[in-house]
Amino acid sequence: MKRREFVNKTVATMALGNLGFPLNIKALGMNKKMRTKIKIKNVSSNFEREPLYPYRFGGSSVTQLWQSAAWLQSESGIAKIGLGTQSPLWSDGSVASAHSENGANALMFAMSEMALQLIKGSSFSDPMELLDTVLPEVHAYGKKITGESDLRKTFALNALVCVDNAAWLLYAQENNIRTFDDMIPAAYRSGLSYRHKEVASIPSFPVGTAIEKIKSAADEGYFIMKLKTGSKGTQKDMLAHDMEFLSNVHKAIGHYETQYTKDGKIPYYIDPNGRYESKDTLLRFLDHAKKIGAFDQIAVIEEPLGENDESFVGDVGVTIAADESAHTVQDAIDRMEQGYGTIVVKAIAKTLSMTLKIIQACHERKVSCFSADLSVNPILVDWNKNVAARLAPLPMMEIGLLETNGHQYYKNWDKLESYLPLAGAEWTQTENGVYTTGKSFYDESGGIFLPSEHYEELFKNI
Repeated sequence: MKRREFVNKTVATMALGNLGFPLNIKALGMNKKMRTKIKIKNVSSNFEREPLYPYRFGGSSVTQLWQSAAWLQSESGIAKIGLGTQSPLWSDGSVASAHSENGANALMFAMSEMALQLIKGSSFSDPMELLDTVLPEVHAYGKKITGESDLRKTFALNALVCVDNAAWLLYAQENNIRTFDDMIPAAYRSGLSYRHKEVASIPSFPVGTAIEKIKSAADEGYFIMKLKTGSKGTQKDMLAHDMEFLSNVHKAIGHYETQYTKDGKIPYYIDPNGRYESKDTLLRFLDHAKKIGAFDQIAVIEEPLGENDESFVGDVGVTIAADESAHTVQDAIDRMEQGYGTIVVKAIAKTLSMTLKIIQACHERKVSCFSADLSVNPILVDWNKNVAARLAPLPMMEIGLLETNGHQYYKNWDKLESYLPLAGAEWTQTENGVYTTGKSFYDESGGIFLPSEHYEELFKNI
């Protein structure tokens, strides 16, 4: 795509109609004001490496996460910084396995930089249109530099999170928008109409976690935990380990009670990371769950099968979730047609722009969503929390859900928390397994519109 073609691309007018209406009359007037194009005058990028306690999943592990930052300045002089957390292993394991950890991160960061150069000097009036325009070229560029002809779109979307977030912040200020609710285009608000006063904080435990750690988390008040399965080895060995793990978990915490589920029992959130090579393997795991009395406590099983497995899973008796395989809105629709009962949305991994489309598609089909983590930094946790607090709850649950595991794996989590513009605010802290998302949270939009002094310093010489 030539830059001139990009600049001249027209903005399609959003239809309200059946896609949902604004939350208030004031928003109708606001939409009329959002047609002025925003010209991007200058761009820049930077990143920081953050060390982790090794996090094992997908047959490998992550020991550091790059925090990418995109800086956009409009012709009017307004400048905004968008953050992203890179995860090559999660977004495309083939790239991660073919390169060193730093090498895979460098490739993804090069795609973020390429996107910035592509949009420099061009104009936009809608961040979602901006993403639609740059995604194909960034994806094609990624295929070229990684050598992966079938590079997953999620790899490109992960690279674009920082750019997309910067575009949303620039769009908000240029249009005098001060809240997350008003920032969301009217056509996508119906899927984000809830206002949970509490959101469950979901920690994540990798394959091989000692049962004592899981029990300790339950004792601290966490009542739903992400349990990584899909152990290394043959399918036979993997299944044996996964069954044993579930048995031990159920024995340790299966009797715990919680006020946040409809039956009062603690629920299980299981994630094999696509390691089950057939539906039969999944069914055998579920048969074991029935045998030990854990079946009715399984809230969701995320991505048990491979991405190319087209088996229908709407008949297995538990909710099956799509995550990595739901790269785009069309992928999510395809998964729903295969019987997937929920879609895991990751505004902090696949961009807010793509996530809004996926949420709306789910809402129109009466399929639930919930927000999951990418072990992101605290500022991005609050971006994700803005989505989680507005989604309809899963059938088994009473409140919103948000996986957030950064506090478990970042070695410098306390330091990262100090970068929050409203560090210490009530919604930033987990208490008895939940975040409090009351009036101050919604009034401040979780602080996402406020600048972070630390990340502003990364671009102080521009």
